[in-house]
Amino acid sequence: MAVISGWIRAVVIAGASLSAAACMTYPSEPQYSTRPTVGGQGAYPPPTQQAPYGQPTSPQAQPYPQPQATAPVGQVDGGSLPPPVTVTPAQPSYVPPAPSYPAPSGVVTPGAAYEIQPGDTISGVGRRFQTPVQTLIDLNGLGPRGAITTGQRIILPDAAVDTGRDPYATGPSPAGVLVPNSGMAPPPPPPPSGNAALPAQTRPTAPAVGAARPPVTAAPSATPVAGGPIALLWPVRGDILRRFGPVGMGERNNGINIGASAGASVVASAGGRVAYVGDDLVGQGLTVLVVHNGGWRTVYGHLGSATVKDGDDVRAGQQIGTVGLTAGDGRPSIHFETRQMRGDDPVAVDPLTVLPR
Repeated sequence: MAVISGWIRAVVIAGASLSAAACMTYPSEPQYSTRPTVGGQGAYPPPTQQAPYGQPTSPQAQPYPQPQATAPVGQVDGGSLPPPVTVTPAQPSYVPPAPSYPAPSGVVTPGAAYEIQPGDTISGVGRRFQTPVQTLIDLNGLGPRGAITTGQRIILPDAAVDTGRDPYATGPSPAGVLVPNSGMAPPPPPPPSGNAALPAQTRPTAPAVGAARPPVTAAPSATPVAGGPIALLWPVRGDILRRFGPVGMGERNNGINIGASAGASVVASAGGRVAYVGDDLVGQGLTVLVVHNGGWRTVYGHLGSATVKDGDDVRAGQQIGTVGLTAGDGRPSIHFETRQMRGDDPVAVDPLTVLPR
């Protein structure tokens, strides 16, 4: 028991000794100021300045300089801006004069007169004699439609040139009109649209005086009443590849396209007289036109060959040609039209309305 009390007394003495040593090392006053200083500096020292790279930092760094109370005032030299410089473009030493053209006189001198034939049109006369249609209308006072009648004499301008017979201007050349190629007219030019305009009637060369011409021979079934319906035969039997009427893009088919074997026989649909054989019509290929009684015409286009010539008389069912390859149907075919004269115009009629069923 005495031993334990001694140990407790030793521990208490050791703790008291450590406390006394700690009190002796504690500073008697703080090492930094605890009161505000003059100049706005707080209790903490100002930041030290950063020394240049490679030099030791000074322990007694100076504080940042305080800003001045007022800005410096001084005199600034100045003046007004210089006046703007006006740049005058250089003038060319020579200005060429504007070209001048003679004003058209607008005066057309009348010349010879042409006699209108059956099937002629004012546009055909203009094409043949190299004259604008409006000039013909003005010279002859034809009105806005340019209507003409068979037997009417149309005044041509003095500068007109006869280029040959046009499918829609088939009369003789009037005296006093210039005909090129030493007086021989060239072949007729094609009309603007082969499908929309076909020869109405071509006047073949007149027979010699005193020579008798055989009358037109027609089968009884192909002789209609004047101006009435006509009984026709199929020119060739085959498929209808294109029908009569509009075909799109502002175009129109004035007949039907019949597909058949290449070289197959093509026959006259009715008795009549051949009025045109040729390939001058744009878009029609080799074409035969036959004139029938009652003002009817039949047209056989895109033939492979023709077995008749201008002025021949044919009977219904007689061969006039063969099926060709130029119709553009992707197979051999012909283009067939039926037209009827109404006044001086050959009007296209749907062939399926006059062909047998």
